[in-house]
Parts: sequence; structure tokens; C-alpha cells
Amino acid sequence: MFILDDLLIRPFVGIVDTLHTMALSEMYDIEGLEDELKENQLLYELGERSEEEYQRRKDELEAEIEIARDVHERLASGRVEVKS
Repeated sequence: MFILDDLLIRPFVGIVDTLHTMALSEMYDIEGLEDELKENQLLYELGERSEEEYQRRKDELEAEIEIARDVHERLASGRVEVKS
């Protein structure tokens, strides 16, 4: 039974783990969020975004970046939890 588990289940678990890691890395793209933050600043400086809208979006993006950094730190340390 243990040999069967090693041959059939472990490769499947490894694939799922890899897919999960890739999905989290794409969902929490730090560089993409930082680019959005720069774009928000540029739109504000060009006058295409009001100060209130700029500040609201800046706060949202900074919070998302903080979460993304935490997720990437957990991925690097191997302590990612899957919650439903």
C-alpha cells in the first residue's frame, strides 16, 4: 500500500503544490502592483485623477502590496496555508 501511495499520490501532490505556488505568485504580483501605484501617481500629477481618488487608490494598492509581500514571504519559507 505504501509503495502505491508513493507511486500514485506523491507526484499528484507535487503537481498540485507547484500549481498552487504559481497561482499565488501570479495573483500577488508585487511588480504589477508597484506599477499600478506609479501609474496612479502619474495620473494624479497629470491632473487626470482627483486627490481623493488618488489617495483612495494609493491606500488600496499599498495594502495589496503589503499582503503580496507577506504571501511571497510565506511562499519562500514554505509556510503557505490553504483555507477554504
